[in-house]
Amino acid sequence: MSYIDAVLVQNNILDSYTADMSKYATNTEAVKIRACYNSIPAQLAKYNKKFQYKVVQKGGSSTIFEASIEWLKQAGVILECQRIDQGTQPLAVYAGQTAFKIYMSDVGLLVNKSKMPVNTILTGTPNIFMRTVTKNYIAQQFAAKGYPLYYWTRANSQAELDFVLQKDDKIYGIEVNKGEHIRSRSLNLFRQKYSPDCSMRISTKNFGKTDDVISVPLYAAFLI
Repeated sequence: MSYIDAVLVQNNILDSYTADMSKYATNTEAVKIRACYNSIPAQLAKYNKKFQYKVVQKGGSSTIFEASIEWLKQAGVILECQRIDQGTQPLAVYAGQTAFKIYMSDVGLLVNKSKMPVNTILTGTPNIFMRTVTKNYIAQQFAAKGYPLYYWTRANSQAELDFVLQKDDKIYGIEVNKGEHIRSRSLNLFRQKYSPDCSMRISTKNFGKTDDVISVPLYAAFLI
């Protein structure tokens, strides 16, 4: 299959998503679901990628759009990554219901929906949105392994750790980089505060370990 063929298949899937919104929801609710769905690229392009209802619609709120987000989740169209303010198990009890990120359930569909040229990815052309594409790819890998998705932020600070996973009674703190950038301020703060069982940096760097931080190449995220 060529890249052109893949794009055509993706277009059909995205069109099917939109058709299902009208088929399985009332007209009023379908309009709100589509509005949330269409806002995803813009949501992820923000510096602060926390989902904001005002990006969907001026004056938007959870009262208006919360049910629409839940519909998209249950339909498997999106992945929700909840914010936590504690890095100890059980993570689920520290998840805030009002702060979360939304990723597409398939990174290829995100690229298509965002209208990003395939050549930008294939040639490695510098593009700030690739950071989002990379994190969406990792979120998809973790969701496929059955991990609930969480990210951590520190109160009164700009520190934010991309993913925190719980595997049995173990806590993994994980930072994601699209290149070989190795500065990890947020990961370091998380480690100092919570001493996770495992600290990882996922990037283009090969397998390795530095200062008790394990490096995992992007292609091997499925092994975590």
